[in-house]
Amino acid sequence: MLLSEHKDLKYAITSLPAKEKDKLLLRLIAKDKILTEHLHFKLLEDASDLELRRLALSELIADAIAELTANTRFNVKDTLQVLRTLNGKINHHYKVTKDLNSEIELRMQLLNQIPLVLTASIHSTLSKYNDRLVLYFLRTTLSVYKKFLKLHEDLQFDLQDNLNKLLKKAYLPRFAETAEALGLPERF
Repeated sequence: MLLSEHKDLKYAITSLPAKEKDKLLLRLIAKDKILTEHLHFKLLEDASDLELRRLALSELIADAIAELTANTRFNVKDTLQVLRTLNGKINHHYKVTKDLNSEIELRMQLLNQIPLVLTASIHSTLSKYNDRLVLYFLRTTLSVYKKFLKLHEDLQFDLQDNLNKLLKKAYLPRFAETAEALGLPERF
């Protein structure tokens, strides 16, 4: 049931006494973790808290990648798993803060720092993860590029070097054909 389909219900809700509305609102908010965090951020935090959140996530990304590369036997599957996990954390950060700039910065950091070592043999049990990693990396890069284009030109100027570094990485030998098919430019 969509609220927009029931104008009578919408009117009835707006005409409720404030105390009753507050009760209903608090019950609804308690059911959605993301909404609760978003409201906490919006109502109780400020710009310095946003920076603290961004820094904490940036450190988490750096630590996870350092841990991945410290293992001398890391493989394509491990890389893909770390990439997906950290990308999910960035998604959560964006849903809570709604800050496009920090989302793009964090994704560029992740994509620029993640090691892209593919399995050499097609007979390897891990070779099926090569294509998955390439596609996931390039689709995420394309998403970052499209969001980057929506930023104000001053912010674009600040992030341009990181984006060009990422686009250069997207045109590595085993990635170039797919990157071109997705419509990724080689430089901004």
